[in-house]
Order: sequence, then structure tokens, then C-alpha cells
Amino acid sequence: AKLRSGISSLNKEARERMMDAYGLVQGHFKRLFVELFGGGQAEIKLVNAPGSDDPLDAGLEIICSPPGKKLQNLTLLSGGEQALTSLALLFAVFLVNPSPICVLDEVDAPLDEANIGRFCNLLDVMVREGKTRFLVITHQRLTMSRMDRLYGVTMMEKGVSQLVSVDLSAAQEIRGAA
Repeated sequence: AKLRSGISSLNKEARERMMDAYGLVQGHFKRLFVELFGGGQAEIKLVNAPGSDDPLDAGLEIICSPPGKKLQNLTLLSGGEQALTSLALLFAVFLVNPSPICVLDEVDAPLDEANIGRFCNLLDVMVREGKTRFLVITHQRLTMSRMDRLYGVTMMEKGVSQLVSVDLSAAQEIRGAA
């Protein structure tokens, strides 16, 4: 009886915490989506399993409408729109529950130049508002140009790799002084 009571108490608290976090993430997601797309609307919905109304058993459905498009499921958007929407959700979660570091591996690959600019603007917002440091792995020159520091691997001679680091803010200062 004690064990069942303890489990029931934990489940009740988990439901309350989840619903509180869901509300906060929902608010940030809506705001970040609009910032990323320059308009539109988006929301995340809890989708209950058949025969259950327990939020702990629910899944998430992302419904969104970039500017000029009708409200639709995430799967019906283009690859770039899906990437930006997913980033808005990821960053909304980081604003609610920050982590010290986030590694983003080629998340800008499906984006065109205009959307890369929006992605970089959102990263700037996240760095200012959040407590997370971002490590972005990319081949996009536009993304690289907006970062504070670049790391790369070069092979000056066959079989010998070397790590290269460039502090772009220090490089800007040197360039401005010249």
C-alpha cells in the first residue's frame, strides 16, 4: 500500500511538472517560430493514446503555418521549414530547461541563405537569453561567418592532421586596427 501510494504521488507530481513545462515550452515555441519565420503561427499539441487521458502517456504533434501557408502538420512542410520548426522547438525546450552545452550537427544543411540568416539570428537570441553554449558543426560559410570562434582540421601534409582555431572577434579587432 505504501509503495502504491508513493508511485501515485510521484505520478501526480510528474503530471503537474510536465503540464507546467509543456505550457512554458508552448509559449517559447510560438514566439520563436514567429521570430524564425517572420510571422505565421505554430503550436504543439499533446496527443493522447487511445483510451488514455494521462499526459504522461501522450505524444506530441506539431501544427504550424509559416507565413502564406495554411495550418498543417510538420510532416507536410518542406525540409527547410521542418528544420526551422524543429529548431524553434529545441530552443524552446532549452529556454525552459537549459543545458550548459548544445551540439548542433549540420542543422543548417537543408536551409537556404535567407533561412541560414534567420537560424543565426535565433542563435544570437539564444546566446543572449539562455545559459547554453552552442557548438555548431557546419559546412555553411554563412553560418561560419556569424560564429565567435571557428575550429577546423587541416592536412598540410599527407597523413598529418592539425587542429586550427580562429577567434573571429579578435580577428575583427585586428582588422579594424589595421
